[in-house]
Amino acid sequence: MSKDRLWTPQFMTMGGGNFFYFLSQYLLVAAMPLYILEELHGNERDASLAMTYFQLGTVLCRPFAGKIIDSLNKHRLLVAGSCAFLLIMTAFFFLRTLPAVFGLRFLHGAIFGVTSTAAAAVAALVLPLSRKGEGIGYFALSTNLAMVVGPLVGLLLMQYWGPSAVFFFLILGALFTLIAMICNALPSSVTRPSASFRSFSVTDLIEPRSVIPSLFGGLVFFSYGGMLTFIPLYARSLGLASVTSLFFVVFALIIIVTRPVIGHLFDTKGPDYIVYPGFIVFLLGFILFASISSLTGLLLSGAVLGLGFGALSPAFQTLAVTMAPPSLAGVATATYFWALDISVGLAAYLLGLAAAEWGYAMMYGVICPAVLVGAAVLYLVWRRREN
Repeated sequence: MSKDRLWTPQFMTMGGGNFFYFLSQYLLVAAMPLYILEELHGNERDASLAMTYFQLGTVLCRPFAGKIIDSLNKHRLLVAGSCAFLLIMTAFFFLRTLPAVFGLRFLHGAIFGVTSTAAAAVAALVLPLSRKGEGIGYFALSTNLAMVVGPLVGLLLMQYWGPSAVFFFLILGALFTLIAMICNALPSSVTRPSASFRSFSVTDLIEPRSVIPSLFGGLVFFSYGGMLTFIPLYARSLGLASVTSLFFVVFALIIIVTRPVIGHLFDTKGPDYIVYPGFIVFLLGFILFASISSLTGLLLSGAVLGLGFGALSPAFQTLAVTMAPPSLAGVATATYFWALDISVGLAAYLLGLAAAEWGYAMMYGVICPAVLVGAAVLYLVWRRREN
């Protein structure tokens, strides 16, 4: 008996669009501070404000994204969102003052919050039910790859060609994404609205059935956010700053290599076969990460962390989406991503305080593992109650 088809043009277009949305974020995370310091003659505070405005736009708009997605034609929404991306990237090319950059970063975050949620919701809807876990795992690869490719491309473009090349690259990416979205032939069963703007309640912002999986995903991303935010400083303190990019390369490669097996196990065996080992491996990865002293240790910890994160992240995203009815896929996806946004933001602040007080080894070796142990215990209690 043949499997249901996974790699449809509709699914691949959603993955490609999601890759660009996240690429624009992570490319500018690396390039924007240099642009502000070197070209606009700002300071470190201005560089951090550019990221703050982006996060503010995302966090404020993400809760409303689900209602917007479920209440509008999803194909038209994706086309409009991609068109807005093109306009924002083009504006970066021409508007080169600090107030303009801050305003554009806020708009970038707001549009990113809606379009990335819409792409994930539509991707989940076009996947066959029998391969939902596998498909969402592959979709998550587009985000993981953007996390690795974005900073590398941003730094290389800034180093060799300057900010004009950065913004021109983003304009081309936005243009190709817009064309792909226009040409994407989504079925009417996916695109048609499943809700109305006339009625409005708390459940239009947060899908109750998706809250608990989203909280588990948030705890995983809290630990991951600490690793992502502070690894440049941690690596520099160890004399490994020049090879930090290799960590992310290994991290992403392990996720890519293990994705087919993890997705298949989720669909055939259930989430417990992925989540429990995922917690153990991710926990071990942080313990290794806290004790590295060489390039070998850095790369080994990257591999172990990639295996654990690659198991847990798509598993909780799949649970968050599948526990809600298809008509509420937008709100369920927005609930999950909003939990991640808040968790990563809290990680940057709270774990930063912990690192300043006790050092990186304490933060990575004790605090992050403690968060994961707590999440694993809560997951065990929840699954027993569900069963």
